[in-house]
Amino acid sequence: MQTHEWILIVDYGSQYTQLIARRIREQQVFCRIVPARDFVPALLAERPKGVILSGGPSSVHHPEAPLPPKEAFESGIPTLGICYGMQAMAHLLGGEVTAATTREYGKSRVFVEQGEGLFQDIEGDFISWMSHGDSINESTLPQGFNISAKTEHAVSAAIANKERKLYGLQFHPEVSHTEQGQQILKNFLFGICECSGDWTMESFVESSIEDIRKQVGTDKVVLGLSGGVDSSVAAILMHKAIGDQLQCIFVDNGLLRAREREQVEKDYGEAFNLNLKVVDASDVFLSKLAGISDPEKKRKIIGETFVRVFEAESKKLTDVHYLGQGTLYPDVVESQSAWGGPSVTIKTHHNVGGLPKDMQLKLIEPLRDLFKDEVREVGVLLGIPHELVYRHPFPGPGLAVRILGDVTPERLRMVREADERVIEEIRKAGLYDEIWQAFAVLLPVNTVGVMGDERTYEHVIAVRAVNSVDAMTADWSKMPPEVLGIISNRIINEVRGINRVVYDISSKPPATIEWE
Repeated sequence: MQTHEWILIVDYGSQYTQLIARRIREQQVFCRIVPARDFVPALLAERPKGVILSGGPSSVHHPEAPLPPKEAFESGIPTLGICYGMQAMAHLLGGEVTAATTREYGKSRVFVEQGEGLFQDIEGDFISWMSHGDSINESTLPQGFNISAKTEHAVSAAIANKERKLYGLQFHPEVSHTEQGQQILKNFLFGICECSGDWTMESFVESSIEDIRKQVGTDKVVLGLSGGVDSSVAAILMHKAIGDQLQCIFVDNGLLRAREREQVEKDYGEAFNLNLKVVDASDVFLSKLAGISDPEKKRKIIGETFVRVFEAESKKLTDVHYLGQGTLYPDVVESQSAWGGPSVTIKTHHNVGGLPKDMQLKLIEPLRDLFKDEVREVGVLLGIPHELVYRHPFPGPGLAVRILGDVTPERLRMVREADERVIEEIRKAGLYDEIWQAFAVLLPVNTVGVMGDERTYEHVIAVRAVNSVDAMTADWSKMPPEVLGIISNRIINEVRGINRVVYDISSKPPATIEWE
């Protein structure tokens, strides 16, 4: 990534930090998020084109508030503080931050007073998204700063010190509710930071191939090929870089979708001529998962077992020193916060937090900086067919995290058969490409039903279908009722042990896409 110009995003715990990254990537500018503690080292070591200080839940007056070092503002690198980031900047440079007389949350109108810098080509007023309790005192701004925009409540909505290239916004330009948000970020990136916009997936492919070759040398790489989009794109990308030095291993862990193994052997072993070895380890996985119902324990067990299988297989080869993975940026964010930042861990992804500490293989993760939509674009550039690139995501731990409670062969059969019918029916309805992800979940409850005039007491399947771009946020799919009816009817009539089907209409946040 060092060959690309880039923007440094400092994470102070905002729920919108990853959204800032998405908005910057959309402008074809690369960016990375670092925790507040790494601000100065990252800044001095790599010299980004600009710095963005994110929002966050803290007040600058709290004794443990995470504050950037004051000397960071002397670097000459353009810096934009958003919400808490703006308050921290003003506070450290001599301004006064006080409790706002009017707390602003949600939509608020902003009036532009200086139509230059961040507000170039923006005149008059627009709707913004606010979320703050503190504000900057207009009468005690830091030296050299001016107010460039105010809210309808006379709160300082934007400040600027043009000479020092320091800017602040009290509102959030990264959210879709802010009408001029993308233009404001564009003005910062291109007008102030003078970025050229060299971050394209074509350039990513070129630089990644070069980086992989340098990192691997003459060693060999073992990659776990699941057949999902992430591992498939990672495999083809690495194969283009190092050819037969890549050994792909497909592990049949007993937690797969219907006919998954046969499809992978056909699509990748034959069509792409990859070195592909199939290992049947289903008995090993199921024995280790026996009696385990906690989702985090499931993920860690599956992650460690995957690695142990890879290590065992790699010992049969020579010069294997790397484990290749299709880890994506959202995986990293949810597993350990954004680059170790102050946000909480949502869940452990098996290919991030589930890896054992004594793993003998070194990791190589060429997609670690990408969002899902970027990975799919890379897949198209690599020549992977549309139906594979746009296949619905499947979790690394497989059906184990779509069974709430213990994982048993019988429960796997039910969720696998139900899932197969969900996919078949949305394909028949022409909805597969419209829906980002759809699947079935087996719930840990039984309900009373009536079949053939007899009472039943059987399991419940929840159908989940969402629309998303990058898995960071998602909304439930408004699937036609008649399609849901067909899905429900088929599952209840064709999957033995199921007598009730429900539809999940929760969004992310507050829910996650997967149930575990």
